[in-house]
Amino acid sequence: MKLAHVALLAAAFVAAVVVCPSTATGEASGRERVALSVEIDGAIGPASTRQLEEALDVAAKRDAEVLILQLDTPGGLVTSMREMIADILASPVPVIGYVAPAGGHAASAGTYILYATHVAAMAPGTNLGAATPIELGGPLPSLPGPGGDKDTGKDQKNATGPPPEGDAMMAKVTNDAVALIRSLAELRGRNADWGEKAVREAASLSANAALQEHVIDFVARDTTELLQLADGRTVEVSGKKQVLATKGLPVETLDPGWFIRLLAVITDPNIAVVLMLVGVYGIVFEFTSPGAVAPGVIGTICLVLGLYALNLLPVNYTGLALMLLGIAFLIVEAFNPTVVLGLGGVSAFLLGAAMLLKVEGPGFAMSWAVIGAAAALTLGLALLTGSYLWTARRSLPRVGAQAMHGLPAEILDWSQGEGHVLAQGERWRAKADEPLAPGDSVEVAEVKDLVLTVRRRR
Repeated sequence: MKLAHVALLAAAFVAAVVVCPSTATGEASGRERVALSVEIDGAIGPASTRQLEEALDVAAKRDAEVLILQLDTPGGLVTSMREMIADILASPVPVIGYVAPAGGHAASAGTYILYATHVAAMAPGTNLGAATPIELGGPLPSLPGPGGDKDTGKDQKNATGPPPEGDAMMAKVTNDAVALIRSLAELRGRNADWGEKAVREAASLSANAALQEHVIDFVARDTTELLQLADGRTVEVSGKKQVLATKGLPVETLDPGWFIRLLAVITDPNIAVVLMLVGVYGIVFEFTSPGAVAPGVIGTICLVLGLYALNLLPVNYTGLALMLLGIAFLIVEAFNPTVVLGLGGVSAFLLGAAMLLKVEGPGFAMSWAVIGAAAALTLGLALLTGSYLWTARRSLPRVGAQAMHGLPAEILDWSQGEGHVLAQGERWRAKADEPLAPGDSVEVAEVKDLVLTVRRRR
């Protein structure tokens, strides 16, 4: 009897062991296992940040196995880059950085982002690096080699006094960038020394060289091979170890929505400036020609879009204020022609446009061709409007009281220095300082309160 009880308990235990894993497997199989992919093609900016943020949100909601971040970028804004890195580090879904397609690159900001991903890979024929910060303009201060300064032949260690202000600022920016890329390399177990070299010396690597330098984890020809090579790797996600099971997963690409596409267009600083100009002139035209409606509507929309784009960019508000001041001067010049306001407006506009962005990254530099064309167009419109106003001011008035001065009139009736006259086919009240009689021909000397002062024609 006891033996039967033992056998029964053993059978129940075996059944529980068999059933529990199968139940867990069934629950897991009920979840859609998929790898999502998002492509960042072009300069890193506000649109790229929004695109990655939405992709990570979708991946988290769908409980995707991994998110493939495909990069092909020349770099971009450091502010957007840091936001993307923060999103990757906080992601509950593992992110695989993949530099592709062949011929693509992850330069400057793209290198930092690749270092931040849980798994880093490159396609054959791609490269990464050149991560020197260039936003403040100008080259980095010369770096001392083993024998001192190569350019001057002097040992910088023996230099006295503080470094020049520009060099000191660039040194701060460079050291900050080095600290960032080294911390990312240490977090992901990648080559921190080469990362520092990419920042200080703008070093670059091909895909195979990056693999040999332990900058990336592997080289993959396509996403299928990428998922196969990533399978079984252990990564740390949200402070927990996770083994990737990616082999054979279907890949679904997340296309950017219309808002991200619009954001990518309007956050080009050149487009933002053009939108502001169109907006300002549309509103001015609406005020000068009330009832046109379309210029006011289009101008308001363009102005709001331009200001929204500039709000997302690292804008120097002194430059923006100078641009708006220059436009205001040119508008005043159009209504009150003076040489000083016109030249001052163009100068303020050009100076403000040159100062508009605090930083400049690849794909986010102001084009002098656009600035010059906008300034020339603005000045041309102001001069054209001013010439019309000047011509109108010099010509004889055609309407109003001034236009009636000297016009001929005929006395209809007259008594005690006043009566009625016929002028321009209309009957008018009139008065005069000299004796007149019906039928006399006179001319208008003055118009006041709809009463004509007339005199004999000379």
